[in-house]
Amino acid sequence: MRASARALLGGLTALTLLGGGATAVVLQGSAGEPAEVAPTREPLPPPEPAPERTPLLEAAGTADDGPVPARAAVQALVEQALADPVLGGRLAVSVVDVGSLEVLYERDADAMLLPASTAKIVTAVTALTSLDDEARLTTRVVAGPTPGEVVVVGGGDPTLASSAEAQRTPQDARLDVLAAQVLERLAGLPVRRVVVDDTLYSGPTTGPAWSPSYVSGGNVAPVMALMVDGGRVRPDRRGRSADPALAAGQRLAALLARGGVAPEVVRGKAPDGARELGAVESAPVSTLVERMLSTSDNDLAEALARQVAIAEGQPASFGGAAAALRTASGRVLEPLGVRAEAVRLADGSGLSRDNRLAPGALTRLLTGVLGGDPGALSPVLTGLPVAGFDGTLADRYREGPQVAGAGVVRAKTGTLRGVSALAGVVRTADGRLLAFDLTADAVQGGRVLAAEAVLDRLAAALARCGCR
Repeated sequence: MRASARALLGGLTALTLLGGGATAVVLQGSAGEPAEVAPTREPLPPPEPAPERTPLLEAAGTADDGPVPARAAVQALVEQALADPVLGGRLAVSVVDVGSLEVLYERDADAMLLPASTAKIVTAVTALTSLDDEARLTTRVVAGPTPGEVVVVGGGDPTLASSAEAQRTPQDARLDVLAAQVLERLAGLPVRRVVVDDTLYSGPTTGPAWSPSYVSGGNVAPVMALMVDGGRVRPDRRGRSADPALAAGQRLAALLARGGVAPEVVRGKAPDGARELGAVESAPVSTLVERMLSTSDNDLAEALARQVAIAEGQPASFGGAAAALRTASGRVLEPLGVRAEAVRLADGSGLSRDNRLAPGALTRLLTGVLGGDPGALSPVLTGLPVAGFDGTLADRYREGPQVAGAGVVRAKTGTLRGVSALAGVVRTADGRLLAFDLTADAVQGGRVLAAEAVLDRLAAALARCGCR
């Protein structure tokens, strides 16, 4: 998706709330790890194409119309938030004026903190800098080595849907369409065996320091190169399969069955040079990035991280993805004076409690996005949820002092046990664009919603800021 910077950034002030709105909820896993779940709302219409090679900030033309907020005023806003006991006295903050790159306030901005899902911003930026934004993830079926045998080859697409009814967007590839292609190409030859080739990925299928509740609670599926309906046991249920690749093979086998007898399903590898019997493609990477950020989709985040690993010459594993994310983010951060060591991620979704990320690095990453090529990087900003309107911020900023941030805050949420985070961009009352990261990592159990409200009030205060 392409977006003009004026439509994107100017829209932070022009957006009005729609009546009725769907809601987002926070669900608790069995081990107490909250799961961010976005509401089901139609996506925003695509804005106009951006002028080529014009940095987003320059194209916006309004990012530095007003005066830069005074540092003392921003500090006062932060200290007011810190006084709220729900944060436990610990709030790391980085606020940077995007137009001037002036640091307005930082507190523990270089500390290596547990970022939760704000880490998905790193995954998004690296995906768009390492991959072709129009690239698509392909699921193929090829002929096996013996008659009646077919091989389904996973290409890492977690959005593959079982049917039209199971599609989450019209662009999602469909397994029933793939099966129809295969049957047509086989021209009546019965299928007796379906071989599942999920060898694109390697290593463990769950991340370092993941809670067992992540899979059992439906927050994420085991990370495999082949899955249908996000690895769910049913498209309308949160529960995930313990082996999404084999389950996908079984669903394909049922679609290929003749005479009521489903083919045998086994694991294996596609023969070199095998004849293709069918293929379906995901939406382009740019659209996947937007969806991943807006809905905080953990399966998409892990899939994109592995695609980055492949592009960077690393194994498509958690370890390979971690190395690739650090290398790719470093290419954006180092020209901004931030060391690559400020990003230390163990997964692409932010679920791992081994993840560490400096808040100051994330705000610099956002300023790098705003100063970059809009054609490549605009999905990072268009994918960030809009306060009070869509994604994981749809039901926030709708009452109280937070309303001032509705429509003018675009931010990625982050929630884990003891951690509440918010990172993104906000336009002030004076027309300045600020990048911010707010990470509270001493939230007491059961007070996640209260901590979110404190961070929302602080972001909304920045939106109201004349701050001179």
